[in-house]
Amino acid sequence: MIVVDTNILAHLFICGEFSGAAEQVYAKDPQWAAPLLWRSEFRNVLIKCMGKRHVGFDDALDIMRAAEYLMADKEYAVPSDDVLRLASVSGCTAYDAEFVVLARDLGTKLVTTDKQLRKLFPDKAIAPDRFAAGK
Repeated sequence: MIVVDTNILAHLFICGEFSGAAEQVYAKDPQWAAPLLWRSEFRNVLIKCMGKRHVGFDDALDIMRAAEYLMADKEYAVPSDDVLRLASVSGCTAYDAEFVVLARDLGTKLVTTDKQLRKLFPDKAIAPDRFAAGK
């Protein structure tokens, strides 16, 4: 099992620059986990895609349902004290800290395209291409 951030989920379901990398990550480890926050962030991604006319409303609903199905039983609440502590000492957002805390709690990696997170947490955060390559 790995933790994936919302961007990786979005790249798996919405065609774009990193879709191939997300598919490779899924092929290597299809057991994805995320904090409950992923749902709100993912909905926001879909709203942005709808605004740019990349997807229509019905397609957005279908994508959301597919993502929820994939993540069923792999969504976690994370302790607020851990999130606030990590965000305050690292300088990352509380949103990003949720993903890092979950990866730490589950004893696994966070796969992310976020360069700042990978720099701040090199022991936990890894780029999708590096994860897929087994590095």
